[in-house]
Amino acid sequence: MASVLLHRIAHARTGDKGNRLNVAVFAYEAAYWPYIREQLTPERVLERFRHRGASNVVRYELPRLQALNFVVDDVLEGGVNGSLNVDGHGKTNSYSVLGMRIELPEKLAASVSAP
Repeated sequence: MASVLLHRIAHARTGDKGNRLNVAVFAYEAAYWPYIREQLTPERVLERFRHRGASNVVRYELPRLQALNFVVDDVLEGGVNGSLNVDGHGKTNSYSVLGMRIELPEKLAASVSAP
């Protein structure tokens, strides 16, 4: 197996409401989907945002879109209007998720295009 950054095999869309973050991750290719689905767990996403106060993560699977949607509670420091954090809302946090690593078989990882 070889480790690749998630942003090399997927992209993300985000949103926010109050203190809740929504991050949807979409596989670029069908071959990547099973590995993303298996390894990008709610527990890993929660750990990624724990330092920001995240308290819970719920994952929704969208297999026909080869996507996962994560709803992260208590991560936006009170929300866009209630926080002193500059630009701390949804879209900026997707980069944190896309910076996570996914293990792929060596042959599949070798086919991932260079950044």
